[in-house]
Amino acid sequence: MSGEGAGSTVLVGRILGPWGVQGWVSVYSWTDPPEALFDYRPWLVGQEQRQVELSDWRRSGKRLLASLAGVDTPERVAELTGQDIHVPRSLLPPLEAGSYYWHDLVGLEVINLQDLCWGRIQRMLPTGAHDVMEISGGSSPNVLIPFVQPDVVRQVDLEAGRVTVDWPEDWVD
Repeated sequence: MSGEGAGSTVLVGRILGPWGVQGWVSVYSWTDPPEALFDYRPWLVGQEQRQVELSDWRRSGKRLLASLAGVDTPERVAELTGQDIHVPRSLLPPLEAGSYYWHDLVGLEVINLQDLCWGRIQRMLPTGAHDVMEISGGSSPNVLIPFVQPDVVRQVDLEAGRVTVDWPEDWVD
């Protein structure tokens, strides 16, 4: 998953827009697998995190579609279009030691073994082989470092807000 910060809710998706004329919405999911978005209820939508109940969902090709209680016209959907979907953090399953949710990593400071600050994690990128940290705000404008434990990522300290990596300065050009 991806999202921002370590608050009481977690960003898990976004309402993209209407699908058909009966109030269905197309949604984007940051969960893995994408369908896991529908396992979390209730949805808290928008900046005000208004509670919305999921009535039904389905796939249409590569699209994920949802039917929301009380949202039965394209006009009602238009009010939700572009809104983020959050869920209570307490709904997430616990992780094994050494595993992290992406939203917990975003914003952490990244330093190397020589105490060089690379910056802060802006986002995590799935690449197939390994997840990659996109880092900016430090000694280089933008740095991509693979999130490979323990070879590259030596320590993650959520309390201190820091990730320690074995990534020397001369590896970035």
